[in-house]
Amino acid sequence: MVAIRTRSRFGPPAAGGGIVIPIAAPLLADEEADAARAVVLSGWVSQGPQVAAFEREFAALVGAPHACAVSNCTTALQLALAALDIGTGDEVITVSHSFIATANVIRHQGAIPVFVDIDPETYNLDCARLAEAITERTRAIIAVHQMGMPCDMAALMAIARRHGIAVIEDAACAAGSQIRIDREWEAIGKPRGDIACFSFHPRKVITTGEGGMLTTADADLDRKFKLLRQHGMSVPDTVRHNSSSVIFEEYVVLGYNYRMTDMQAAIGRRQLERLPELVARRRAVAARYAEQLGNLEGLRLPTEPAWARSNWQSYCVRLPDRLDQRIVMQHLLDKGIATRRGIMCAHREQPYSSLAQGQDLRQSELAQDRSILLPIYAQMDAEDTLRVADAVRAELER
Repeated sequence: MVAIRTRSRFGPPAAGGGIVIPIAAPLLADEEADAARAVVLSGWVSQGPQVAAFEREFAALVGAPHACAVSNCTTALQLALAALDIGTGDEVITVSHSFIATANVIRHQGAIPVFVDIDPETYNLDCARLAEAITERTRAIIAVHQMGMPCDMAALMAIARRHGIAVIEDAACAAGSQIRIDREWEAIGKPRGDIACFSFHPRKVITTGEGGMLTTADADLDRKFKLLRQHGMSVPDTVRHNSSSVIFEEYVVLGYNYRMTDMQAAIGRRQLERLPELVARRRAVAARYAEQLGNLEGLRLPTEPAWARSNWQSYCVRLPDRLDQRIVMQHLLDKGIATRRGIMCAHREQPYSSLAQGQDLRQSELAQDRSILLPIYAQMDAEDTLRVADAVRAELER
């Protein structure tokens, strides 16, 4: 593996003449390019042996009996709901404070999202408010590990099991994060709920460009995922192409085309090798931010609960009430520093506005309106974080 570069500059010149520090930057190098090239030259570029190997290696890394690679995390979440036979009229509890895909997949299944507010310390579902959202129509909970910070799975699972409700972990941002269960540290993705779903979008810690993964301890669910992702085809094309006799496949269920390509999987396998180092470097960046920003009055920094280790997919800070989020972000951009607003709330978007009437989602709304995400990626060094910290300090002192 090549050494990770410690200096990295991206984007066009900023208004003041500096170079933009991006909100995120994937680490891709010769190993990933060589892996993709080998697949191109092999002649097998669609779902095939590289996908199968990526599934085995990902499952082994997180401690899951089964893994299924798909085209992205949105399709992973939809397959999770479909495999659990969740459909019209069923209710699925989740948070509004998440990328809109979390709510969209519920609606695409014909089910109804029921939003619960977040814990302002972790930006994850407030388990103290979970039980009151459960009704006789509740079929599942989608627990989001927001920005890589693990949700309180011990508390959540105790409630879910007591009510006989399935649990899906939206672990889109959480590859490499860990949670302490029964005094033991475990990777997010080792089955605690029924299914965990991951993303390999370029904003995530590891990337395949686009791509997703489902993990589970349930062999029947894994078989359903792999059947549904490939049109409901009774015989995988890998089996058919390698057979010495003619095989006629059947299409036994209504399925989808949610496959990952072998080119993506080959890149993913190299990224998976980097994951421990990438997480370690992100944790070092987060530690520098904590040191450089920790003395700024009114700025709330993210913290890890004692039972959680984040991969720091994002670094989210809460601004003092006196500061305007958009103005702060613009001033930082003018200095060559890219940021993002706090995580969106689905209930504020038109397709969901009627679903949240009468609900108290105050903390979710405050997190969106008062928070900004600062740049964080493995290549950031102390000079980068200090530049960001100085710019944030200037805004607080303005």
